[in-house]
Amino acid sequence: MNPLRHVFSAAAVATLATALVPAHAQGVIKIGEINSYKAQPAFLEPYKKGMDLAVEEINAAGGVNGRKIEVISRDDNANPGDAVRVAEELVSREKVDMLAGTFLSNTGLAVTDFAKQKKFFFLGGEPLTDKMTWQGGNQYTFRLRPGTYMQAAMLVPEAVKLKKKRWAVVYPNYEYGQSAVAAFKTLMKAAQPDIEFVAEQATPLGKVDAGSVAQALADAKPDAIFNVLFGADLSKFVREGNTRGLFKDREVVSVLTGEPEYMDPLKDEAPNGWIVTGYPWYGIKTPAHDAFKKAYEAKFNDYPRLGSIVGYSMIKSAAAGIAKAKSTDTEKLVAAFKGLQVDTPMGKITYRAEDHQSTMGAFVGRTKNDNGKGIMVDYVYLDGADAKYQPSAADVKKSRATD
Repeated sequence: MNPLRHVFSAAAVATLATALVPAHAQGVIKIGEINSYKAQPAFLEPYKKGMDLAVEEINAAGGVNGRKIEVISRDDNANPGDAVRVAEELVSREKVDMLAGTFLSNTGLAVTDFAKQKKFFFLGGEPLTDKMTWQGGNQYTFRLRPGTYMQAAMLVPEAVKLKKKRWAVVYPNYEYGQSAVAAFKTLMKAAQPDIEFVAEQATPLGKVDAGSVAQALADAKPDAIFNVLFGADLSKFVREGNTRGLFKDREVVSVLTGEPEYMDPLKDEAPNGWIVTGYPWYGIKTPAHDAFKKAYEAKFNDYPRLGSIVGYSMIKSAAAGIAKAKSTDTEKLVAAFKGLQVDTPMGKITYRAEDHQSTMGAFVGRTKNDNGKGIMVDYVYLDGADAKYQPSAADVKKSRATD
C-alpha cells in the first residue's frame, strides 16, 4: 500500500474539517425552551404562538448575525425536577445555545439554579417570583416579565386609595403566591400602617377547595381582599364567591386577573370592579402593539393573550441579545444583556444591569362584566422603568450579595 495515500488522506480529512468550521458557524442558533405546556395550556398555547411569530419574523429578515434561529421546546410537567432534567438534556444532547422559558415560579427557580451551576445563559419569560432576579438572582439568569414585587407595587397605590383597614388574602401556596403576598403585605404596611390582615387562605396549586375558602374569607368579614389565584383556581373561587356573596360591597385587588387567559373563561361570572393587572389587547392604541396585533391575527386568526406578548418578546429579546453579543457564548451574552434594549409590543424595554430584570410594565385597571364577557376598563400602562416599581439599587445589591 502506498504510504503517500495515508498522508494524502490525513491531509484531506484535515482540510475537510477546516472547511466545515465556517459552515457550522453559519448553522442555526438553537434556543432550548422549557415550559409547563400540559399543565398551563391557557397561557402557554398563545405563548407558543407568540414565539412562533417572532421566529418567523426574525428568520424572514435574515436571522441573527446571518444565522436562522430555531426553538427546541420541552415540557417540564410543572415539576422542578423535570425542569432541571430537560434543561440538562437540551444543553448536553441538543447542544442549545441558550435556555429560555418556564412558567411556574418553582420550575423557574430550578432552572435559574441550573444556569448558575452550569454557567449557562437562561432567559426566564414568565416566572414572577422575586427570587429569580433578586434574592436568588445570579449572573446567568435574566427575566422578562415584571415580578411579584413590581406588580404589587403597581397595585398598592390603588389599594391604599380604598382606605380599607381589614384585609384578607388568598393565594396558591407555592413560590409565586407566597412571594406576591409577601410583597403586598410589606408595601401596604409601609403605605398604610394601620392595616390589619384578618384572614389568610393558602391553597394547593390547582386543587383549591373554593367553597370552603370563600366561606372562610366571608366569615372573617374583611373590608377588602387581595387575591393571587389564577387559572382554574380563579374560576372556581369566583364562582363560589359569587354564590356566597363574598364580593358584594367588598373591594378586591387581584394580580393577573385582567389577563384574557384568566378573564375570558369566567364569561358571565366575570366580576365587576376588581382592581387588577392584566392585558386589554382590544384597547391598546400604539404603533408597536397595532403592528404586533395585526401580524398575530393574520397568522393565527385569533386575538393575542398576554402569553402571546411574553413568548414573542422573549424570542425578540434573545435575538437582540445574540445580535449585540455577536456570539452565543454565555459570558458574551451576559455582557450583552446588561442594559440591552428591546422593542416589544408593549414598547421599548431594558434589561437592567444591576439585577437582570427587564423594565416591561403592566396594565392596571378595573374589571367589568360587559354583557357576559370580562374586560378591563379605566386602565393605564405602568412602565417598569419607573423607580417606584423597583426596589432600590442598594436593596438589589444586598439581596444579590451571593451572586
